Amino acid sequence: MSRAERGAGVRLLRSELRLIFGRRRNWVGALVLASVPILIAVAIRTAGSSSGDSFVFGQITDNGLFVALAALTVELPFFLPIAVAAISADAVAGEANLGTLRYLLVTPVDRTRLLVVKMTAIAIFAAVAVLLVAGVGAAVGLAIFGGGDVLTISGTTLGFGAGLLRLLLVSGYLTLCLVALGAVGLFVSTLTEQPIAATIATLVVTLASQILDALSQLSVIHPYLLTHYWTDFGELLRDPLTLAPLGPGVLCALAYIAVFGTAAWARFTTADVSA
Repeated sequence: MSRAERGAGVRLLRSELRLIFGRRRNWVGALVLASVPILIAVAIRTAGSSSGDSFVFGQITDNGLFVALAALTVELPFFLPIAVAAISADAVAGEANLGTLRYLLVTPVDRTRLLVVKMTAIAIFAAVAVLLVAGVGAAVGLAIFGGGDVLTISGTTLGFGAGLLRLLLVSGYLTLCLVALGAVGLFVSTLTEQPIAATIATLVVTLASQILDALSQLSVIHPYLLTHYWTDFGELLRDPLTLAPLGPGVLCALAYIAVFGTAAWARFTTADVSA
């Protein structure tokens, strides 16, 4: 790839990111995501105790970092998927609906490069969304409950720095899971000119996966479901740390990215969207 081509790709990415992060509705969505860890921290502070809840919630009063983990746990099934589904579903369908896609494609822009830029922007948004929840949760939690050593699921304690590293690893794993969802949304986005329909379809896929995963009678298909491995981030809270249990989840996410990314490419590069 020449320097000019790289420069064009960077400009496209900047334009895509400005489009995503410059919209008021996305800022409103970000405020909703950021409000959840605040509500959790305030609620537990007001109650004075979180005993009887899950391990993550039970440790909040002892270490504020667990507010971030609790917020990610709460937002993972629905709020974060909504955010990623809305952005990914709007990537192509939104521009097609507004009529800007056809004008973009009549310029000398390679469709494959454009799709890669959009997928990259979706991945960046997913990372920002997860880090926003984790960052606000950690900041508010530390301000209210303080820090210190971090208790692991294994019963051992880690220093504050090691605990913060575990939080970053959790954020990275969940980002990858959501990027896989973004690949599904991007593919759906190439099938329609209605971004709302694409968003709903992507959410239906997510919710259907969660419902099917809850049915023990369908355990044979569980390893192939999009959301099956999402909650495996709890393995990162064990001591000693081992990444092997996360392998199936990582492979599943990469498989979804590869399959639906390829499907989106096949559709986008052959469809007459510029007519």
